[in-house]
Amino acid sequence: MAEHVFHLTAHWPGGRNDSGKIETKNLQTAVSIPPEMDGPGIGTNPDEMLLGAAATCYIITLAAMMERSKIEKLDLSMESEGIVDVTNGVITYQKIIHRPVVTIKQNPSKDISTMIQRLAIKAENSCMISRALKGNVEVEVILTIKKQ
Repeated sequence: MAEHVFHLTAHWPGGRNDSGKIETKNLQTAVSIPPEMDGPGIGTNPDEMLLGAAATCYIITLAAMMERSKIEKLDLSMESEGIVDVTNGVITYQKIIHRPVVTIKQNPSKDISTMIQRLAIKAENSCMISRALKGNVEVEVILTIKKQ
């Protein structure tokens, strides 16, 4: 078994409404509670970082699967949103919705469109972050295929 270890250091010198910082090998940023949750909104926050982890894992997985399947795309972009419920003071990360847009050459065969649809779903089930969230956070994929 090969094991990969990722490291993060965090510093939070103040209280709830202050800010701190996190640092990894390739990311350094301020963090705080978002204004939507009555925080100062300095830097990023755990909700955005979870969404970022899920989105980057998904889009990289989908791109790799399309490449392995020899699907020639002109572009792949995506918007994602994280839905957080706050009920009676309990905060629950409910759902992540990915909206990938795959741009392919004009007039692809129906088989290519069907294969892209299958890969879009398979990528969500294969992504390490999606698998880690399974059972806790629903992840939905809404695919758009554009022809250029």
